[in-house]
Amino acid sequence: MNEKTKELLRHARDISKRYRIDDGKDFRLKDIDPGDTGPFPKDGKESAEQALAEGRDALSEMQERLYAQDRWSVLLIFQAMDAAGKDGAIKHVMSGINPQGCQVTSFGVPSSREQDHTWLWRCMLELPERGRIGIFNRSYYEETLVARVHPEILKAQKLPDPLFTDNIWKERFDDIRNFEKHLVRNGTIVRKFFLHVSKGEQRKRLLSRLDEPEKNWKFRMGDVEEREHWKEYQEAYEKTIRNTSTEDAPWFVVPADNKWYTRVVVAAAIVDALASVELHFPQIDDSQRAVLEEARKLLTKAKPAE
Repeated sequence: MNEKTKELLRHARDISKRYRIDDGKDFRLKDIDPGDTGPFPKDGKESAEQALAEGRDALSEMQERLYAQDRWSVLLIFQAMDAAGKDGAIKHVMSGINPQGCQVTSFGVPSSREQDHTWLWRCMLELPERGRIGIFNRSYYEETLVARVHPEILKAQKLPDPLFTDNIWKERFDDIRNFEKHLVRNGTIVRKFFLHVSKGEQRKRLLSRLDEPEKNWKFRMGDVEEREHWKEYQEAYEKTIRNTSTEDAPWFVVPADNKWYTRVVVAAAIVDALASVELHFPQIDDSQRAVLEEARKLLTKAKPAE
């Protein structure tokens, strides 16, 4: 590893650790400023875009090793309030990744078939294979967020009546921690991102979807209606992050009022995660080396026109 790469990895760790939550016991959402730009000045968009480009290059190189080695997998979970910039962050950060080694899954309202299984089931089906990066655009965490804010969703999940107890949220947090521990123990690197946008910035972005014709297609009346539950969602996110942050599957509460900085932090956290394990191209043994030498002889003997 050359000095330039080492320096990039140091920067990635320094930026991402500002927002990394390993132990949520004392976590408070109000302690993270949605408008924070970390080491960049408020007008630092240009330098941040350069940092993002370097991060994308590093991700591309690491992903190639991840895919070739075929031992580890990566699960990236994105959660946020509406208009926080999840789609844009995924698009800009992962744009240099080989599509063969990456999959994005968006989870909407559960189907009737999905409701006939446990609430983790549909996400289990979409877990990334070894060598691949899987991205969940929303996830099983909706079951401790939207289902908590809207109890009618919980009631529609066909749970037996005796299981509706005052401990249901604690039980779901337990299930999530155990599920993610299982993934980590089997070679999946888990990183979770909450894009923390302010209510004022969200309002501006929703208005832009009304004012700019090319963004009209993004607008949903439901996004405006959900703003009425802003406080409840903030409390639900705080409780969720507090109860499901672990050293092996940490949350990153990423300032989201400045999209250019959000993307830098997300890229830095992913680079740091991949650097935490030993990724390398597969080593060949003597028998495989002999096969390569035989292939070289055959190709060398062949006529150029063949």
